[in-house]
Amino acid sequence: MTESAFTADASRDLGGPEWLVRRRAAAFETLANTTWPTSAEEIWRYSRVDEFDLSGYAPFSAAELGEPGAERAPGGGPVAAEAGEHGALVVVRNGRVVHCEMDDKLQVLGVTVCDLATCEPNGVAELGSIADASPDAFTVLNDAFLAGGVLVRVPRGAVVDAPIVIVHWSDGDGRASFPRTLVVAGENSECSVVERFGSTGAHLVDAVVELQLHDAARLKYLAVQDHGPKTWSVTLQRAHVGRDASLRSSTIALGGDYARLRTETRLVDQGADTNAIAVYFGDGSQMLDFRTLQDHAAPHTTSDLLFKGAVEDTASSVYSGMVHIRPQAQRTVANQTNRNLVLTEGARAESIPNLIIEANDVKCSHGSTVGPIDDDQRYYLESRGIPPEEAERLIVLGFFEDVFERLPVPSLVDRLRHAVAEKVGELGTHAGGAKR
Repeated sequence: MTESAFTADASRDLGGPEWLVRRRAAAFETLANTTWPTSAEEIWRYSRVDEFDLSGYAPFSAAELGEPGAERAPGGGPVAAEAGEHGALVVVRNGRVVHCEMDDKLQVLGVTVCDLATCEPNGVAELGSIADASPDAFTVLNDAFLAGGVLVRVPRGAVVDAPIVIVHWSDGDGRASFPRTLVVAGENSECSVVERFGSTGAHLVDAVVELQLHDAARLKYLAVQDHGPKTWSVTLQRAHVGRDASLRSSTIALGGDYARLRTETRLVDQGADTNAIAVYFGDGSQMLDFRTLQDHAAPHTTSDLLFKGAVEDTASSVYSGMVHIRPQAQRTVANQTNRNLVLTEGARAESIPNLIIEANDVKCSHGSTVGPIDDDQRYYLESRGIPPEEAERLIVLGFFEDVFERLPVPSLVDRLRHAVAEKVGELGTHAGGAKR
């Protein structure tokens, strides 16, 4: 694989503050000695990573991205409007922050929402401390070509009622962008963060999201992935959850050609709690790829995961999850569930739940299902006069409903339900999608 466009000069010339230039340079040195993954590795099993060729993409230059801190985009458009009331809004294009606004109430609380490339250097101290605990070639590439990103810092004891909305947009055929988000929730704080990722063209989106929850913090995080049909997306979302802290993490994944999300949560002190849910729907020739880790590193911690997906046409999905309960994590409760509907011949879903249990006083469960629509459910609806295609759509929407009811930002639920309904509404209409 030739990486001609991703050079040391291209990394250095992105500019920005001196600490960021140094960070990119160190990452580029690491990248030069990094082996790119293959599907022979268990963590990439069933993926399409063997098709990936970095030489098909090029990073943006500093001139193309514009100077850090320059406002070049108005308000966030329909995504911000659909989120309803929001306490702050950040718009990011091709990895560069182009708009940032925050309600005066948040400023009074001492909340920080800013571009990583313009924040005070001591304000970004946690950058990399979470993601670097689980690196791979794509996270190193993100660091080596990081032009900026979003910092959200909520101070100790602050309660932010309205969500903080971050809109990422990437465009340009054969180009690569590197979104980066760092959320730091201070002790006994509370906030909600919504990120929306969208793109057009044959674009590479290599994103990293770091979530740091200090003791007794309460964070609700929602990511909506709605990339264009030619985009390759690889994202790491990693969280460290402190003593008695609570993370509610939600994902809606609908877009992309190949879209991979690696979501990892480490419960670092007792009383830490996390709940992760996801809805995904693949059609056409899409591949949606999920790898999860619930890492219990302290006693009296709890985690619960529910991922639900559907595929049709020749689309495929992969779910590979790991619950790791370490020796010191006694009295842990952990649950992991993955459910999949395969709606047409030619579609495929893989589900591989895994457990590593090194403590002897725990409650732990995992389970997965892969299968077509239940014939009894279809018959029940059809016997009441509902046409077959409409019956299938109702069943699929009902399959996802319990996840929608648990999404952390109620104002977005109707819009997201509608987005899934639009995909379900095209059930069986793509080429190659013969029905079961």
